[in-house]
Amino acid sequence: MTNSQLTPGVVPGRLPSEAYSVNFQDVAPPLERNEARIAADRCYFCHDAPCVTACPTSIDIPLFIRQISTGTPDAAALTIFHQNILGGICARVCPTENLCEGSCVRMTAEGKPVEIGALQRYATDHLMARGEHPFTRGAPTGKRVAVVGAGPSGLSAAHRLAAKGHEVVLFDARPKPGGLNEYGIASYKAVDGFAAREVDWLMGIGGITLQSGQALGRDFTLDSLRAEYDAVFLGLGLQGVNALSAEGEDRGHVDHAVDFIRDLRQTPDLTALPVGRDVIVIGGGMTAVDAAVQAKLLGAQNVTIVYRRGQDRMSASPHEQDHATHSGVRIICNAAPLKVHGNGTVREVEFFYTRDGANGLEDTGERFRLPCDQLLRAIGQKLDGAPQGLGLSGGKIAVSGPGRTSLPGVWAGGDCASGGDDLTVTAVAEGRDAAEDIHAQLMEAAHG
Repeated sequence: MTNSQLTPGVVPGRLPSEAYSVNFQDVAPPLERNEARIAADRCYFCHDAPCVTACPTSIDIPLFIRQISTGTPDAAALTIFHQNILGGICARVCPTENLCEGSCVRMTAEGKPVEIGALQRYATDHLMARGEHPFTRGAPTGKRVAVVGAGPSGLSAAHRLAAKGHEVVLFDARPKPGGLNEYGIASYKAVDGFAAREVDWLMGIGGITLQSGQALGRDFTLDSLRAEYDAVFLGLGLQGVNALSAEGEDRGHVDHAVDFIRDLRQTPDLTALPVGRDVIVIGGGMTAVDAAVQAKLLGAQNVTIVYRRGQDRMSASPHEQDHATHSGVRIICNAAPLKVHGNGTVREVEFFYTRDGANGLEDTGERFRLPCDQLLRAIGQKLDGAPQGLGLSGGKIAVSGPGRTSLPGVWAGGDCASGGDDLTVTAVAEGRDAAEDIHAQLMEAAHG
């Protein structure tokens, strides 16, 4: 253990420089050709495959695995991309243990599913490495569609609309497209700038114009888009972060976990990225796990996730929880922050133990404190600044069917829309389905 690791406060360079590249290497290295063939041979190629039902994008999983087993991975990739144009990143970040692999009959029979996620990555990487975009645009329709938000749902919608022959203008408030794929997932899940390379590859369809640094409500309005374009798709994501509701949370080095992950993803030099010695992450989801594990990999001595409910209620999958604990992260459940102590910056956090009561969580009256020089909030995000005139449901944009909002000509999908589950793969499906509905309505109006 280095002296920098033992130093209190939020400081850079806690590890020897060579340790960072080792710590942040690919968490799940890709399959080699023979490994892929062996993994594919474990599939039963079920006719009524439960894995397909469990996939939000309904990829024909037995078909693409059979294509891999017969030595045609590019055909397998096309099977995947027809349903999920972001199949590459989804192969890396999807909680497959809760979705396709969790439903695999091998899992039920043997406790070891077919490696569907790894096989999907093998196929999609193989085709993308060729550098050619596999799809061509349809005949021009003369219609223009605005897509706001270049995250998974927006990218999926933009690609499908462009493939139908529409002209798409893709707006995003950030300097780079990709949304959470670029800014919000652990860097060891998508190494070597994969998220950015995938966007470049996707844009190879043509017909998509990217306008970066353009924010809804600041640079343009929903009304102006509706006046200028034939249809609008909103894939805004969630920009706001919920408060802890704990006394003293305005102290220094009490940060948003999403900002911590963003800074880590965007920094060119991990040795210059500061991290605390004693890091606490509040929350129980994927963001909490990603932030906690990466804090540990940056050299934090003690990293603790604190979640207010039981461990079985954590939205992070058991696989991700195990990854956290194996990385040296401690998980404390049934506890919530009461007060952030410190003189200017956080030095200690006081918690109370919780239990389920008749009216929700109750304070048991028991208290404990943990040393802390960096506190990261990962307790969920919320929609900020929804355009006026849009119906809301549960704090998100209310949608019906394939993303239709309360305003004619406006669709929404991904995390900003009601009814989703905050997964990348679900956002892709929602963007794709909304694009199909937009196309159908535009063509119906054109041929009225």
